[in-house]
Amino acid sequence: MGVTAAPSLDDGTRETLVRTVLWPAWLAVAALAAAFAAGVTVPPTLQYVPLVASALVLGLPHGAVDHLAVPRVNDAPSPWRGVAAVVAVYVVLGGLYAAVWFVAPAAAFAAFVLLTLLHWGQGDVYALLALADAGHLRTAGQRTLAALVRGGLPMLVPLLAFPGWYRRVAGDFLGLFGVDAAALAWAFAPAFRTALGVGYGLLVVTALAVGYARADDRRTWALDAGETALLLGYFAVVPPVLAVGVYFCFWHSLRHIGRLLVVDDPARESLSAGRPRAAFARFARDATPLTLVSLALLAGLYALVPAPPGDLGSLVALYLVLIAVLTLPHVAVVTWMDYRQNVWVG
Repeated sequence: MGVTAAPSLDDGTRETLVRTVLWPAWLAVAALAAAFAAGVTVPPTLQYVPLVASALVLGLPHGAVDHLAVPRVNDAPSPWRGVAAVVAVYVVLGGLYAAVWFVAPAAAFAAFVLLTLLHWGQGDVYALLALADAGHLRTAGQRTLAALVRGGLPMLVPLLAFPGWYRRVAGDFLGLFGVDAAALAWAFAPAFRTALGVGYGLLVVTALAVGYARADDRRTWALDAGETALLLGYFAVVPPVLAVGVYFCFWHSLRHIGRLLVVDDPARESLSAGRPRAAFARFARDATPLTLVSLALLAGLYALVPAPPGDLGSLVALYLVLIAVLTLPHVAVVTWMDYRQNVWVG
Protein backbone atom coordinates (compact mmCIF):
# COMPACT_ATOMS: atom_id res chain seq x y z
CA MET A 1 0.00 0.00 0.00
CA GLY A 2 2.91 2.37 0.71
CA VAL A 3 2.99 5.55 2.72
CA THR A 4 0.04 7.84 2.16
CA ALA A 5 -1.06 11.19 3.50
CA ALA A 6 -3.54 11.07 6.34
CA PRO A 7 -6.64 12.20 4.41
CA SER A 8 -6.20 9.83 1.45
CA LEU A 9 -8.99 7.35 2.12
CA ASP A 10 -11.30 6.09 -0.60
CA ASP A 11 -14.97 6.96 -0.25
CA GLY A 12 -16.03 3.48 0.82
CA THR A 13 -13.44 3.28 3.59
CA ARG A 14 -14.25 6.75 4.86
CA GLU A 15 -18.01 6.16 4.84
CA THR A 16 -17.64 2.88 6.74
CA LEU A 17 -15.39 4.47 9.36
CA VAL A 18 -17.69 7.45 9.80
CA ARG A 19 -20.56 5.02 10.42
CA THR A 20 -18.67 2.69 12.77
CA VAL A 21 -16.19 5.04 14.47
CA LEU A 22 -17.59 8.57 14.54
CA TRP A 23 -21.29 7.96 14.99
CA PRO A 24 -21.01 5.63 18.04
CA ALA A 25 -18.84 8.23 19.79
CA TRP A 26 -21.15 11.12 18.96
CA LEU A 27 -24.22 9.22 20.15
CA ALA A 28 -22.62 7.97 23.39
CA VAL A 29 -21.28 11.39 24.33
CA ALA A 30 -24.47 13.26 23.39
CA ALA A 31 -26.70 10.81 25.26
CA LEU A 32 -24.67 11.03 28.46
CA ALA A 33 -24.37 14.80 28.28
CA ALA A 34 -28.13 15.17 27.80
CA ALA A 35 -28.90 12.74 30.62
CA PHE A 36 -26.68 14.47 33.18
CA ALA A 37 -27.80 17.92 32.06
CA ALA A 38 -31.35 16.73 32.78
CA GLY A 39 -30.38 15.74 36.32
CA VAL A 40 -29.64 12.03 36.00
CA THR A 41 -27.26 10.66 38.63
CA VAL A 42 -25.18 7.48 38.69
CA PRO A 43 -23.81 5.88 41.88
CA PRO A 44 -20.06 6.55 42.21
CA THR A 45 -19.16 2.86 42.03
CA LEU A 46 -20.96 2.41 38.70
CA GLN A 47 -19.13 5.39 37.25
CA TYR A 48 -15.97 3.27 37.17
CA VAL A 49 -17.54 0.61 34.92
CA PRO A 50 -16.33 2.01 31.54
CA LEU A 51 -12.76 2.33 32.81
CA VAL A 52 -12.80 -1.21 34.19
CA ALA A 53 -14.29 -2.52 30.95
CA SER A 54 -11.62 -0.69 28.93
CA ALA A 55 -9.08 -3.29 30.08
CA LEU A 56 -10.62 -5.68 27.55
CA VAL A 57 -12.93 -3.55 25.40
CA LEU A 58 -11.30 -0.99 23.08
CA GLY A 59 -9.27 0.92 25.69
CA LEU A 60 -6.20 -1.16 26.53
CA PRO A 61 -6.38 -3.15 23.25
CA HIS A 62 -6.20 -0.01 21.09
CA GLY A 63 -2.46 0.22 21.78
CA ALA A 64 -1.79 -3.51 21.58
CA VAL A 65 -1.20 -3.51 17.81
CA ASP A 66 1.62 -0.95 17.77
CA HIS A 67 4.13 -3.68 16.96
CA LEU A 68 2.24 -4.39 13.72
CA ALA A 69 1.39 -0.78 12.88
CA VAL A 70 5.00 0.18 12.18
CA PRO A 71 5.72 -2.50 9.52
CA ARG A 72 2.27 -1.96 8.02
CA VAL A 73 2.82 1.77 7.62
CA ASN A 74 6.21 1.00 6.07
CA ASP A 75 4.64 -1.67 3.85
CA ALA A 76 7.53 -3.89 4.97
CA PRO A 77 7.69 -7.37 3.41
CA SER A 78 9.16 -8.75 6.65
CA PRO A 79 7.66 -7.27 9.82
CA TRP A 80 10.26 -8.50 12.31
CA ARG A 81 12.56 -5.50 12.14
CA GLY A 82 9.69 -3.11 12.84
CA VAL A 83 8.33 -5.35 15.58
CA ALA A 84 11.73 -5.46 17.28
CA ALA A 85 12.03 -1.67 17.12
CA VAL A 86 8.62 -1.17 18.74
CA VAL A 87 9.38 -3.71 21.47
CA ALA A 88 12.63 -1.85 22.22
CA VAL A 89 10.77 1.47 22.43
CA TYR A 90 8.24 -0.02 24.85
CA VAL A 91 10.91 -1.61 27.05
CA VAL A 92 13.09 1.51 27.26
CA LEU A 93 10.51 4.30 27.47
CA GLY A 94 7.97 2.29 29.44
CA GLY A 95 10.63 1.08 31.86
CA LEU A 96 12.00 4.57 32.47
CA TYR A 97 8.55 6.05 33.05
CA ALA A 98 7.62 3.21 35.40
CA ALA A 99 10.70 4.04 37.46
CA VAL A 100 9.60 7.71 37.66
CA TRP A 101 6.29 6.63 39.23
CA PHE A 102 8.19 5.03 42.10
CA VAL A 103 10.69 7.86 42.55
CA ALA A 104 8.51 10.95 41.96
CA PRO A 105 4.83 9.94 41.73
CA ALA A 106 3.44 13.48 41.82
CA ALA A 107 5.61 14.51 38.88
CA ALA A 108 4.69 11.26 37.08
CA PHE A 109 0.98 12.00 37.55
CA ALA A 110 1.33 15.55 36.22
CA ALA A 111 3.31 14.20 33.27
CA PHE A 112 0.57 11.64 32.61
CA VAL A 113 -2.07 14.37 32.42
CA LEU A 114 0.07 16.41 30.01
CA LEU A 115 1.05 13.39 27.93
CA THR A 116 -2.56 12.25 27.65
CA LEU A 117 -3.66 15.76 26.69
CA LEU A 118 -1.16 15.84 23.85
CA HIS A 119 -1.89 12.29 22.69
CA TRP A 120 -5.67 12.53 22.73
CA GLY A 121 -5.45 15.82 20.86
CA GLN A 122 -3.07 14.20 18.39
CA GLY A 123 -5.59 11.43 17.76
CA ASP A 124 -8.40 13.87 17.06
CA VAL A 125 -6.29 15.82 14.57
CA TYR A 126 -5.70 12.66 12.55
CA ALA A 127 -9.42 11.83 12.63
CA LEU A 128 -10.37 15.34 11.50
CA LEU A 129 -8.00 15.11 8.56
CA ALA A 130 -8.63 11.53 7.52
CA LEU A 131 -12.35 11.13 8.22
CA ALA A 132 -13.68 14.68 7.93
CA ASP A 133 -11.24 16.02 5.31
CA ALA A 134 -10.78 19.08 7.51
CA GLY A 135 -9.35 21.51 4.98
CA HIS A 136 -9.64 24.41 7.42
CA LEU A 137 -6.68 22.96 9.35
CA ARG A 138 -4.23 24.13 6.71
CA THR A 139 -0.99 24.62 8.62
CA ALA A 140 1.04 22.72 11.18
CA GLY A 141 0.38 25.60 13.58
CA GLN A 142 -3.38 25.27 13.21
CA ARG A 143 -3.18 21.54 13.70
CA THR A 144 -1.13 22.04 16.85
CA LEU A 145 -3.75 24.46 18.18
CA ALA A 146 -6.48 21.95 17.36
CA ALA A 147 -4.57 19.20 19.19
CA LEU A 148 -4.21 21.35 22.32
CA VAL A 149 -7.90 22.26 22.23
CA ARG A 150 -9.07 18.68 21.72
CA GLY A 151 -6.71 17.21 24.30
CA GLY A 152 -7.66 19.88 26.81
CA LEU A 153 -11.33 18.91 26.70
CA PRO A 154 -10.98 15.57 28.56
CA MET A 155 -7.95 16.60 30.64
CA LEU A 156 -8.64 20.21 31.66
CA VAL A 157 -12.40 20.75 31.58
CA PRO A 158 -13.03 18.13 34.34
CA LEU A 159 -10.45 19.90 36.52
CA LEU A 160 -12.40 23.14 36.07
CA ALA A 161 -15.87 21.62 36.48
CA PHE A 162 -15.22 18.86 39.05
CA PRO A 163 -12.11 19.76 41.08
CA GLY A 164 -13.18 17.55 43.99
CA TRP A 165 -13.45 14.45 41.81
CA TYR A 166 -10.19 15.27 40.05
CA ARG A 167 -8.40 15.65 43.38
CA ARG A 168 -9.86 12.37 44.62
CA VAL A 169 -8.57 10.52 41.56
CA ALA A 170 -5.14 12.15 41.95
CA GLY A 171 -5.14 11.00 45.57
CA ASP A 172 -5.89 7.43 44.49
CA PHE A 173 -2.89 7.54 42.13
CA LEU A 174 -0.47 8.97 44.66
CA GLY A 175 -1.75 6.82 47.50
CA LEU A 176 -0.43 3.74 45.71
CA PHE A 177 3.07 5.13 46.24
CA GLY A 178 2.55 6.41 49.78
CA VAL A 179 2.29 10.08 48.78
CA ASP A 180 -0.43 12.48 49.89
CA ALA A 181 -2.45 14.40 47.29
CA ALA A 182 -1.30 17.61 48.98
CA ALA A 183 1.71 17.37 46.68
CA LEU A 184 -0.60 18.53 43.88
CA ALA A 185 -2.59 21.09 45.90
CA TRP A 186 -1.39 23.90 43.62
CA ALA A 187 -3.37 22.42 40.71
CA PHE A 188 -6.64 22.70 42.62
CA ALA A 189 -6.14 26.22 43.98
CA PRO A 190 -8.83 28.68 42.75
CA ALA A 191 -6.24 31.08 41.32
CA PHE A 192 -4.62 28.37 39.21
CA ARG A 193 -7.95 27.01 38.00
CA THR A 194 -9.17 30.51 37.10
CA ALA A 195 -6.03 31.23 35.10
CA LEU A 196 -6.27 27.83 33.45
CA GLY A 197 -9.92 28.38 32.51
CA VAL A 198 -9.26 31.81 31.01
CA GLY A 199 -6.19 30.62 29.12
CA TYR A 200 -7.86 27.51 27.78
CA GLY A 201 -10.99 29.43 26.80
CA LEU A 202 -8.88 31.87 24.78
CA LEU A 203 -7.12 28.93 23.14
CA VAL A 204 -10.43 27.39 22.06
CA VAL A 205 -11.76 30.67 20.67
CA THR A 206 -8.50 31.40 18.83
CA ALA A 207 -8.26 27.94 17.26
CA LEU A 208 -11.85 27.98 16.02
CA ALA A 209 -11.68 31.59 14.83
CA VAL A 210 -8.52 30.98 12.80
CA GLY A 211 -10.03 27.82 11.35
CA TYR A 212 -13.21 29.67 10.37
CA ALA A 213 -11.22 32.43 8.67
CA ARG A 214 -9.19 29.95 6.63
CA ALA A 215 -11.94 27.51 5.72
CA ASP A 216 -12.92 27.18 2.08
CA ASP A 217 -15.64 24.66 2.94
CA ARG A 218 -17.13 25.68 6.27
CA ARG A 219 -18.97 22.37 6.66
CA THR A 220 -15.78 20.70 7.91
CA TRP A 221 -15.11 23.66 10.21
CA ALA A 222 -18.66 23.30 11.53
CA LEU A 223 -18.01 19.61 12.27
CA ASP A 224 -14.84 20.53 14.16
CA ALA A 225 -16.62 23.28 16.09
CA GLY A 226 -19.62 21.03 16.75
CA GLU A 227 -17.47 18.24 18.16
CA THR A 228 -15.61 20.76 20.31
CA ALA A 229 -18.85 22.18 21.69
CA LEU A 230 -20.27 18.70 22.26
CA LEU A 231 -17.21 17.58 24.23
CA LEU A 232 -17.06 20.84 26.16
CA GLY A 233 -20.63 20.37 27.35
CA TYR A 234 -20.07 16.68 27.99
CA PHE A 235 -17.03 17.10 30.24
CA ALA A 236 -18.67 20.04 32.01
CA VAL A 237 -21.70 18.02 33.19
CA VAL A 238 -20.71 14.32 33.29
CA PRO A 239 -18.64 13.25 36.35
CA PRO A 240 -14.98 12.81 35.32
CA VAL A 241 -14.49 9.10 36.02
CA LEU A 242 -17.50 8.17 33.92
CA ALA A 243 -16.88 10.85 31.28
CA VAL A 244 -13.24 9.92 30.75
CA GLY A 245 -13.99 6.18 30.75
CA VAL A 246 -16.60 6.48 28.00
CA TYR A 247 -14.45 8.93 26.03
CA PHE A 248 -11.39 6.67 26.29
CA CYS A 249 -13.26 3.69 24.87
CA PHE A 250 -15.71 5.14 22.39
CA TRP A 251 -13.98 8.30 21.24
CA HIS A 252 -10.20 8.08 21.44
CA SER A 253 -9.62 4.32 21.24
CA LEU A 254 -12.19 3.68 18.54
CA ARG A 255 -10.72 6.41 16.35
CA HIS A 256 -7.24 5.00 16.77
CA ILE A 257 -8.46 1.50 15.93
CA GLY A 258 -9.96 2.92 12.74
CA ARG A 259 -6.56 4.36 11.91
CA LEU A 260 -4.91 0.98 12.45
CA LEU A 261 -7.43 -0.76 10.21
CA VAL A 262 -6.58 1.61 7.38
CA VAL A 263 -2.91 0.52 7.31
CA ASP A 264 -3.82 -3.20 7.38
CA ASP A 265 -4.51 -4.07 3.74
CA PRO A 266 -7.07 -6.88 4.31
CA ALA A 267 -8.90 -4.81 6.91
CA ARG A 268 -8.92 -1.77 4.66
CA GLU A 269 -10.36 -3.84 1.82
CA SER A 270 -13.14 -4.99 4.13
CA LEU A 271 -13.87 -1.41 5.15
CA SER A 272 -13.92 -0.27 1.55
CA ALA A 273 -16.39 -3.02 0.72
CA GLY A 274 -18.66 -2.01 3.61
CA ARG A 275 -17.81 -5.05 5.77
CA PRO A 276 -16.59 -3.51 9.04
CA ARG A 277 -17.23 -6.66 11.09
CA ALA A 278 -14.45 -8.53 9.28
CA ALA A 279 -12.05 -5.60 9.73
CA PHE A 280 -12.71 -5.26 13.45
CA ALA A 281 -12.43 -9.01 13.90
CA ARG A 282 -8.90 -8.85 12.44
CA PHE A 283 -8.05 -6.09 14.87
CA ALA A 284 -9.39 -8.11 17.84
CA ARG A 285 -7.27 -11.08 16.78
CA ASP A 286 -4.15 -8.93 16.43
CA ALA A 287 -4.68 -7.10 19.73
CA THR A 288 -5.46 -10.08 21.96
CA PRO A 289 -1.92 -11.39 22.66
CA LEU A 290 -0.40 -8.12 23.88
CA THR A 291 -3.58 -7.13 25.71
CA LEU A 292 -3.16 -10.28 27.80
CA VAL A 293 0.54 -9.52 28.30
CA SER A 294 -0.42 -6.04 29.51
CA LEU A 295 -2.85 -7.50 32.04
CA ALA A 296 -0.06 -9.76 33.30
CA LEU A 297 2.06 -6.63 33.78
CA LEU A 298 -0.79 -5.18 35.81
CA ALA A 299 -0.51 -8.12 38.20
CA GLY A 300 3.21 -7.46 38.52
CA LEU A 301 2.59 -3.78 39.19
CA TYR A 302 0.14 -4.74 41.93
CA ALA A 303 2.91 -6.67 43.65
CA LEU A 304 5.42 -3.81 43.35
CA VAL A 305 3.56 -0.68 44.50
CA PRO A 306 4.28 0.31 48.12
CA ALA A 307 0.56 0.48 49.02
CA PRO A 308 -1.42 -2.11 47.02
CA PRO A 309 -4.99 -1.02 46.23
CA GLY A 310 -7.66 -1.82 48.76
CA ASP A 311 -10.75 -0.38 47.10
CA LEU A 312 -12.19 0.13 43.63
CA GLY A 313 -10.85 3.65 43.20
CA SER A 314 -7.26 2.71 43.98
CA LEU A 315 -7.53 -0.48 41.89
CA VAL A 316 -8.61 1.57 38.88
CA ALA A 317 -5.79 4.02 39.66
CA LEU A 318 -3.32 1.12 39.51
CA TYR A 319 -4.71 0.14 36.12
CA LEU A 320 -4.31 3.73 34.96
CA VAL A 321 -0.69 3.78 36.14
CA LEU A 322 -0.17 0.84 33.80
CA ILE A 323 -1.95 2.79 31.05
CA ALA A 324 0.36 5.72 31.76
CA VAL A 325 3.48 3.56 31.49
CA LEU A 326 2.24 2.14 28.18
CA THR A 327 1.11 5.52 26.87
CA LEU A 328 4.59 7.03 26.61
CA PRO A 329 5.93 4.45 24.11
CA HIS A 330 2.51 4.36 22.43
CA VAL A 331 2.78 8.11 21.83
CA ALA A 332 6.24 7.59 20.35
CA VAL A 333 4.82 5.07 17.87
CA VAL A 334 1.82 7.25 16.99
CA THR A 335 4.07 10.30 16.54
CA TRP A 336 6.17 8.28 14.13
CA MET A 337 2.98 7.29 12.27
CA ASP A 338 2.00 10.96 12.13
CA TYR A 339 5.35 11.77 10.55
CA ARG A 340 5.12 8.98 7.98
CA GLN A 341 1.54 9.88 7.10
CA ASN A 342 2.16 13.64 6.83
CA VAL A 343 -0.32 14.54 9.55
CA TRP A 344 1.57 17.70 10.56
CA VAL A 345 2.43 18.86 7.04
CA GLY A 346 0.14 21.74 6.19
